[in-house]
Amino acid sequence: MLKIVAAGVIALLVMASPPAYAQATSEGERLSTADLSALTDMRIDIVKAALQLTPDQEKYWPPIENAIRDRAKDRQARIADAAKRMAERRGDSVLEVLRNRDPVEFMRRRADALEQRGADLKKLADAWQPLYQTPQTRPEETNGFPYTPRTS
Repeated sequence: MLKIVAAGVIALLVMASPPAYAQATSEGERLSTADLSALTDMRIDIVKAALQLTPDQEKYWPPIENAIRDRAKDRQARIADAAKRMAERRGDSVLEVLRNRDPVEFMRRRADALEQRGADLKKLADAWQPLYQTPQTRPEETNGFPYTPRTS
């Protein structure tokens, strides 16, 4: 069980901390779609390798992988949308941007993004649940105690 918890923490850290996005500061430095796809593939491979799935557990992996990919795709779309809005205002001065801002529209865009992120996270949690509830077959994972899957 300790390995499952550790793998879950690793998965959370890998999926929740995208340093590549944070480092891109100008249009020329942004990662291409192919680079972002390769980065997502690497993250998925790391999580799968860390889990060391048994053959019985392998059948639960495809929905998890799909949920991770969908979440990454939606995030990339949100980032592209934000970059597009920034490019439209690139010629405006700071004063013009402040005068032309619409706080209500900003709150609506933010609410939509949070709603989408929440839906993606629920889909990811739903995909993880069957794998998380599988009994462990390797003795080192149970630390000598009988393993009982969580039901809640």
